[in-house]
Amino acid sequence: MANTPSNMIPLGTKAPSFNLFNTVSGNNLSLDQLKGDQATVIMFICNHCPFVIHVNPEIVSIANSYSKKGVSFVAISSNDVVNYPQDGPDKMTIHAKTEGYPFPYLYDETQDVAKAYDAACTPDFYVFDANLKLTYRGQLDDSRPGNGMPVTGKDLKHALDCLIENTENTSPQKPSIGCNIKWKQ
Repeated sequence: MANTPSNMIPLGTKAPSFNLFNTVSGNNLSLDQLKGDQATVIMFICNHCPFVIHVNPEIVSIANSYSKKGVSFVAISSNDVVNYPQDGPDKMTIHAKTEGYPFPYLYDETQDVAKAYDAACTPDFYVFDANLKLTYRGQLDDSRPGNGMPVTGKDLKHALDCLIENTENTSPQKPSIGCNIKWKQ
């Protein structure tokens, strides 16, 4: 299990556009179609990463709660499926249904979207405001598989609350830690 930190791109960065295959619905979706009225959370995840498996119930809970507040959630998997077939689109469909994802689970076959976001690990979280400007990037919370800390989603929820309430997020933004994205050779 690799411990790869996320890249902390500058706050204020504009969300790169994309148009990716949604493994849940079977059609392509663009960022413009998916963006939320208040905020948009982009998550780079995958099926097999123990770090993602550890937080799946909490990201589902947060998405269910905050989608009622104008926040859109989008999950993207960018892993090399030749070497990691368990992360392929057919398996993503099954995984999304099994986990009860209330958000689209998009497949980044070319890995261009992960590169555009400078994503490094799974899970990797980005929060963009209504104008698609980055206001938060990093971890869900301090919990990691085996560290004994409960999964609370406190960092992501705090960032979303600040954005919704139009208050400055003065909390330190910590990189996420997870498995590295499985880049194609």
